[in-house]
Amino acid sequence: MPSTCCGGSTPVKRRTKQTSCCGNESTQSKQSSCCSQEQTANRTDYAAPETAAFEQPWVVGKIATPAGEVPQVAAKLSFRDTIGAWKCRWSIGRMNYRVDPGLYAVGQPDASSPVLVTSNYKMTFDRLRERLGGLSLWIVVLDTDGVNVWCAAGKGTFGTDELVRRVSAVRLSEVVSHRTLILPQLGAVGVYAHEVTKQTKFRVVYGPVRAKDVPAFLANGMQTTEEMRTVRFTFRDRIVLTPMELVGALTPVLIMFGILFILNAVGFGHYGSTDFFGIMGSIFTGAVLTPILLPWVPGRAFSLKGAILGLVWAVGFLLLSGFPSPVFGWLKAAAYVLLLPALSSFLTMNFTGSSTYTSLSGVDREMKFAVPAQLAAAVSAILLLLVSDAILTFGGKLI
Repeated sequence: MPSTCCGGSTPVKRRTKQTSCCGNESTQSKQSSCCSQEQTANRTDYAAPETAAFEQPWVVGKIATPAGEVPQVAAKLSFRDTIGAWKCRWSIGRMNYRVDPGLYAVGQPDASSPVLVTSNYKMTFDRLRERLGGLSLWIVVLDTDGVNVWCAAGKGTFGTDELVRRVSAVRLSEVVSHRTLILPQLGAVGVYAHEVTKQTKFRVVYGPVRAKDVPAFLANGMQTTEEMRTVRFTFRDRIVLTPMELVGALTPVLIMFGILFILNAVGFGHYGSTDFFGIMGSIFTGAVLTPILLPWVPGRAFSLKGAILGLVWAVGFLLLSGFPSPVFGWLKAAAYVLLLPALSSFLTMNFTGSSTYTSLSGVDREMKFAVPAQLAAAVSAILLLLVSDAILTFGGKLI
């Protein structure tokens, strides 16, 4: 994933529009919640940086301000931070991977130092601070429930209300003499810039997409270049997302194998290592291979891309299983021709939330035909498997 200005995992394909994690396009002056999540207008549960934040291992000191002492954070990530990010990629402790919202300092900032705004997803926070070595500035961390800037903006937690409240809660007007807030570009979908200015007297400036460009952005008089505004979705960006997809598929896969084990145990099922190989291959195709090859797979809809490679795998699986006379018979072969592409298609479709290859309306249209098609294929496959099992169980021959 790219290290964005917010530091989160927020790859985007388009060059000129910001798009939320759910595919909702918006200009910088509009606030929209494509996820239909509840807005945070009545939230007042502020965490106090003076208590919890000072105890964190990445806090290396304190900066005295007219509003009180502010935690000073390290600009260099520790081994513990690296391990934490790796665990998060594999969904280990992901929902609790966050920092306390509030005001933080990098270097030795003073009243004239810039103010960056980000989310309290720790990977976002870490990606930002690791790029700020040698700089002195302030970071206002919003309470986004541990979600990165891009998705939080779509959900409304990285939004106008939270920004206004947080600026007031940390008494930012007493800490700095200027009235400028630098927001990550991908957070624009959640913020009414003019409303923030009206309520706080701070004007909003949108910074570069990637955290690595922040020093150059500041040196350039807070002006972004075309390159700074361009968001890419490279091979590396895609591959680092795949562990999360694999883990997400783990629970239903375990349930599936549990059912097959029970069928075997009662004498009705006839499943073994070959079946395991076929299903796991389909999962790998949908959750890993298709996302990696995304730009080169035909079609725009993610479900179609997953189905295409899933079908390729199904054919390859049959060839490996003895085609034209598969060891498990033609009924089961037909079932796998239906099931494996459907499974791969469904898993790839989940990847839509990690990119903007499709818009919100496009995703809605895709799901209207993809989900019923996937379900129909899966149900048909299950019926064929049951028929095959029944024939074998009651003395029939493989067909």
